[in-house]
Amino acid sequence: MRPNYSPSHRDRSKGPRLRIFILAFLFSLIGSTLAIMLYHAFKPDGLVANLTAPKTITLKVPYVFVTTFDDATSDVSADAAIAKLASAEADSSTDTTSTADNSADAASTYQLVAVKDLTPEQKVLSIDGKYYLDYLDIPETLPDNHIYNGALIKEITLEADSPEIDNYPEITKNHILKINQTGVTALTRAMQNKLNQVGDATFFSEKIADFLKDADLTHISNEVSFADNCSNSANMRLCADPRMYAVIEAIGTDIVELTGNHNNDWGTENNTATINKYHENGLQTFGGGLTEANAKEPLTISEKGTNITWLGINHSTSSKANGEGADGDQPGANIYDAADTKARIEAAKRSSDFVIVDIQFAECYCYPDEGAEMPECDAPIAGQEEFFKELVDAGADLVVGTQAHQPQTYELYHGVPIYYGLGNLFFDQTYWPGTERSLVLTHYFYNGHLLQTKLTPTVYDSNYQTRLMTPTESQTFLKRLS
Repeated sequence: MRPNYSPSHRDRSKGPRLRIFILAFLFSLIGSTLAIMLYHAFKPDGLVANLTAPKTITLKVPYVFVTTFDDATSDVSADAAIAKLASAEADSSTDTTSTADNSADAASTYQLVAVKDLTPEQKVLSIDGKYYLDYLDIPETLPDNHIYNGALIKEITLEADSPEIDNYPEITKNHILKINQTGVTALTRAMQNKLNQVGDATFFSEKIADFLKDADLTHISNEVSFADNCSNSANMRLCADPRMYAVIEAIGTDIVELTGNHNNDWGTENNTATINKYHENGLQTFGGGLTEANAKEPLTISEKGTNITWLGINHSTSSKANGEGADGDQPGANIYDAADTKARIEAAKRSSDFVIVDIQFAECYCYPDEGAEMPECDAPIAGQEEFFKELVDAGADLVVGTQAHQPQTYELYHGVPIYYGLGNLFFDQTYWPGTERSLVLTHYFYNGHLLQTKLTPTVYDSNYQTRLMTPTESQTFLKRLS
């Protein structure tokens, strides 16, 4: 018989050979691919060479220009900064791009300091009106050794696995806690007359609101409670028209200090209602409260990796006896008690990164009849310097006087900044030039450390509109206080 050549028979006989052919082709393809990969891998400029060669990373590091703490200069041109820096480098073998020289004999020459290495003992300068800590951004395309937004940006190249990379952390606005702290707010008396004329309370803050609210937290020390039955008066019994609350909102207030001695002037019920209004609107309070126990409690802040305890005390201008201090269930200011204050500072040092103490001290009364300047009130008054320094010795990291109606001097004590008085942010005292001025302290915190406090002088006019001083006015005024 002839063999059976049916289609089914032919398929069965060729199937195994086809599979073998396909497998052989696949193995050949894989082998060729591996050969090509190995060839390129072992070429001098190939994969293995790239893996063994040291890889590097280039960082853009901001350096700010600093001067001494008490230098009145706040802003310089880029050309002037570079020239003065070059002069300092020529006179010294010190590497000015490492850390600042904090010694007492460090002259008012400029130095370059990395942002992370700043301390309150230095003063960061604005360059051509740009203060770098208010920007904290570096474009990727920025060239090396270029001044940008107030900082000199330097490129540093390191091996990708170098531990030195940790010495150059990225610092942006997400890492810096910025707090604006202000002096006396008293939206009362002649300001109420003006409010009746203009009809809108934000008239008083419109020239400074944007500056004050440009912070993570904005502080005021409001000394006057709001009262529906408030009547304008030229005496020392103070109240505020409820419409004035718009000023507090307009400047972005987050924190209200209550150490002042006038919050009970229009009755404890109005002080209670005012404090409740703050809380209902999400504002935090300290230095006074609804009860004596509440008034003693410090404010605690925990934001952006920084933990702050903020205490407020009235040392000299209030008492329980005259009804201004918190007493039992009565609202009012936190009256100074030496043992309690010491204990609270010690407790705060254990639980916080940083401790601020605000004080209502006695007021300077060197006010001449003719409405002239009164430089006598620039300096601390009797007992003030000693008391503020006692608080530093007790552990405070920053001490601020919030009682002064005109700004006072400031200094470093054992490396701790003391500001003896901030002056009037909002008030009706226009008879004396000194009481129209104030200092705004802008604090910049990073990882629990105070990097800087920037001083910004303000002034208000006969219409009680507060504005920032011009650069020339500011430098002249800071020179007077320094």
